[in-house]
Amino acid sequence: MADDGMRRRAFIGSFTAAGGPGIVTAAVDPRSGALSPLSSVNGVPDPSYLALSADGATLYAVSETTDGAVAAYRVAGDTPERTGPPVPVGGSGPTHLSVHDGHVLTANYGSGSVSALPVRPDGTLARAASAVLAHTGSGPHAPRQQGPHAHQVQPDPSGRWAVSVDLGTDSVRVCTLRDGALAVHRENALRPGSGPRHLAFHPDGTHAYVVNELTPSVTVCRWDAPDGALKPLGEVPVLPAVPAGDAYPSGIAVAPDGRFLWTATRGEDVLSVFAVEDGGDTLRLVGTVPCGGHWPRALTWSGGRLYVANERSGDVTWFDLDPATGWPARGGSIAVPAASCVVFDGGPAPATR
Repeated sequence: MADDGMRRRAFIGSFTAAGGPGIVTAAVDPRSGALSPLSSVNGVPDPSYLALSADGATLYAVSETTDGAVAAYRVAGDTPERTGPPVPVGGSGPTHLSVHDGHVLTANYGSGSVSALPVRPDGTLARAASAVLAHTGSGPHAPRQQGPHAHQVQPDPSGRWAVSVDLGTDSVRVCTLRDGALAVHRENALRPGSGPRHLAFHPDGTHAYVVNELTPSVTVCRWDAPDGALKPLGEVPVLPAVPAGDAYPSGIAVAPDGRFLWTATRGEDVLSVFAVEDGGDTLRLVGTVPCGGHWPRALTWSGGRLYVANERSGDVTWFDLDPATGWPARGGSIAVPAASCVVFDGGPAPATR
């Protein structure tokens, strides 16, 4: 391992209700990318999604419960230290969070809303949300689309917009965040019944890719940052054939050079490899590989590798990537019961529920 002062770390979320340890901290080997557990903390129930502050000093965790909340942790050492009591988000079942313009934003799946929690200069959270923006609408897929289900919220590459993906309404909302208040600028419709789950931006800042949960596919979109508009261009299956059983896509990641895209699909338990072509307008499915476990909930690119949180098999598996083809080769794994997501010091955060 590298010297402690330079060592990269991974933070792994898990579902405590399913036997998970809470938040696991792991060291990242600088040569192999292998993870070695350092500690675990069980400070809030079901810390299923994590995000780091821009300076890497504070880790934020949702508590994916009926009375949803966010907790903040100092991560100066290898055991995260909670900075105060969890802050209610004003919604139920938060599944995703991100840091944007002095706030932590949460996507609240159960209540179909997005919340903004102010962040103090020292990284701690204010005592209450400054805004809770309720989504409205439904979709044709019963029972999953009887109402809104916000699944992800993140800033766009320009930093101007907060973008929320709603599985229940088959849409992506582009929102403003001003003086702690959230407002919808534009709601962009996707194909009815597709069930959009998460969105990943291309590094060119003019394309976005939405992985759909209710149909195993990715929707390719143009992204107009000045106008805050998402325009669907087409939809590509994530599997080479119609699945015989369950197939619920979850994570999505784009290579930093924009040449490849990967998705994870639960049930089929595979990673799909896409070549990004035509300047970002087209995805070509190259093939699939086993995800290394069962029920891959999250997919993260970091340091030229993919890391997969396999929820039901209880492990995090990493894959080396061929730089010429983007093809993943299994490198190893560590046991983390009910693993749900992985984020890295100095690396990009994943998109997962």
